Amino acid sequence: MLIVGINGSPKKEGNTKYLINTVLEEAKSQGVETMVLEVGELLNSVKNPFCVVCSNPCSGICYKGTKLEEAYEILKKADAIVMGSPVYFGSVSAQLKAFFDKTRKLRSEKALYNKFACGVTVGGARFGGQETTMKALHDIMLVHGMTIVGDGYVGDDCGHHGVCAQQPADKDEFAIKRAKILGRRLVDVCKKAGA
Repeated sequence: MLIVGINGSPKKEGNTKYLINTVLEEAKSQGVETMVLEVGELLNSVKNPFCVVCSNPCSGICYKGTKLEEAYEILKKADAIVMGSPVYFGSVSAQLKAFFDKTRKLRSEKALYNKFACGVTVGGARFGGQETTMKALHDIMLVHGMTIVGDGYVGDDCGHHGVCAQQPADKDEFAIKRAKILGRRLVDVCKKAGA
């Protein structure tokens, strides 16, 4: 089983990555293979990081032979995906949006269809746009036909929309607890689906 984290933050070791790692560490403790994709790094491997609809339908020519193409191939193999973004003006980061704007070819192939996906997000204040950012993450998941997994587990509660933290994330005890619950739930749904 492979669970892939997508760090949509421009910071490789910031609050978002901390939450993604917390989810993945819990999954890893149950014998699952995990890895994290760094969106900023991947976008730097292409000539133009923004989708300009250079081919329609999308052929993926703009990222052929790049790290971005390799990342999309990894996502195709994943059983589940943990998407993470800091709050930027009440939504996802420009980097994460650009990463998914370039997935038009994956969408036409239904490459992420029925994959389990969940979200984590971090804001500068307790009510700093985390829920609207989570909604944007869910919209990306739904457009790809993914199955959204919340942060509930049978031994805990039914859960919520995902993990929302206030920075610094490593001091937000409630978010850390929810991230661990989410990691257990993600493994559980993958196992039940036969992954």
